[in-house]
This record gives sequence, C-alpha cells and structure tokens, in this order.
Amino acid sequence: MATILDAKGLNKSFGAVTAAKDIHVAVEADSIVGLIGSNGAGKTTFINMVTGYLKPDTGSIVFNGRDITALRPRNITRLGICRSFQIPQLFNSMTVGENLLVGVGIVAGTGGGWAAAGATASSPAAVVDTMLDRFGLGHVRDRQAGLLPEGTRKLLDIAMAMVVQPRILLLDEPTSGVSADEKFTLMDMVMAAVRESRVTVLFVEHDMEIVERYTQRILAFYEGRIIADGVPSHVLADPEVRRYVIGEHVPAAEGTAGHA
Repeated sequence: MATILDAKGLNKSFGAVTAAKDIHVAVEADSIVGLIGSNGAGKTTFINMVTGYLKPDTGSIVFNGRDITALRPRNITRLGICRSFQIPQLFNSMTVGENLLVGVGIVAGTGGGWAAAGATASSPAAVVDTMLDRFGLGHVRDRQAGLLPEGTRKLLDIAMAMVVQPRILLLDEPTSGVSADEKFTLMDMVMAAVRESRVTVLFVEHDMEIVERYTQRILAFYEGRIIADGVPSHVLADPEVRRYVIGEHVPAAEGTAGHA
C-alpha cells in the first residue's frame, strides 16, 4: 500500500520536558493504527503535530506527498486530515441534524461543495441524511445535542469530522466516558463508516480490548519515544509495552530481552 502520512525526525520539547523524541512514522493508506501509552507519553503531542496544533521543533510531516509541517490546522483540515476530540466539540443547543448541517455548510463554504461532504446529491439535506444513516443517528435527528448520552455525542462528533470526507481521521480516546456496554457498538459503527469511506484512521486509546480488537497496527509511546511498532499481538506482548504501558510486572530478564 502507498504511504499517506510520513513523519520523520519529529522532536518537541516544552522547557525541560521532552514530549516527542526522534519520532519516525510512516502510515499506509486505508490502515487502522492505534496509539497507546500512559498519560504524558507523547500520543496527543504526535496527533497535535500532525494536525498543526503544535509545530515540531525539528522534523517534517508529509501528507499525501505534500509537506504540511508549517501549515495551520484549518489548512491541514482542508487537505483531508480531520480529528475528533476526547471531549466532543458540539453545538449543544442545536439538534443532531442541525450540527451536521453546520458541518456541511462549513465544507461548502471552503469550496468543497456538497459532494465533498460525502454525498452524490447536490442537496445539504441529502448529505445530512447520509451521515445520519451511516452513523446510526437517525432516531435522534431532532434531539438536542447537549442532552444526548456520551456514546451518542461521541458518534455525532466523529460524524461531523467525517462530513469533510477526510483521507485521514484522528480520534482522541473515542471510547472514553462511554459505558462498557456501549463501547463495542460505538466502535463497530465507526469502523464500518470509515471502511465504507476508505479512510485511514489513527486513534488514541487506553482500553486495550478496543485496541486489540480494532487496530491493524499499534504504536506504543513512552516518554516521547515510540518503544514498539507492529501488529497488535506482537506489540501487546512486548516486555517494555507490558511494563510501561499496560502496567504489568515484568521480570527483569524478560524486560531486557530484545532491547539491548
């Protein structure tokens, strides 16, 4: 598969704190990549650099063959990298349908047109209908967003990011605040939608069940470094990952094996 995102030599410090240290990541198109690590390990810093909210001190980020390192978040979004947030960014006083309609209007205002918002029809209402159906939100179309349960709010936030029909979707802890009974239903819905749209996904997640079940590849962060990168079965069995990310006690001999 072709590489859609290529980050090379990313470094970022905040005073004496190193948030990213020599990060090299190449992401293939249509892949689903999980980012794991304890709080402060560097996961969100990496996402913020990719989306332009932070500029790396050194290094480069290339998206679809174009260097985006110095671009602003708005320009990066227009190129096709979108994100959802750990706390859903919604218009709480508006209905679900109105939230999506605002998203469609923003896309049209940038010159993308309705087709760029994910529908072949030339009507904004048709675009909203498409997204409601794709994310299973039709039954709450007329509900006020601020009154929705957290799982539904998460779905709406992700649906609004998908209105732009991005090439890459970045999700920050999509199941945080979602009940154990809802988390798999939410992720099934999201993954079905991104597969239908052929979107590359990178998501930060602390729930190892979610990571193991839905990713094709895992990047494990620790103290600003990537300490493991590979298929879930290998990364989750890695002694450093088990010790520093999952929090297991790993015997010293095992913990040093393969990391000399």
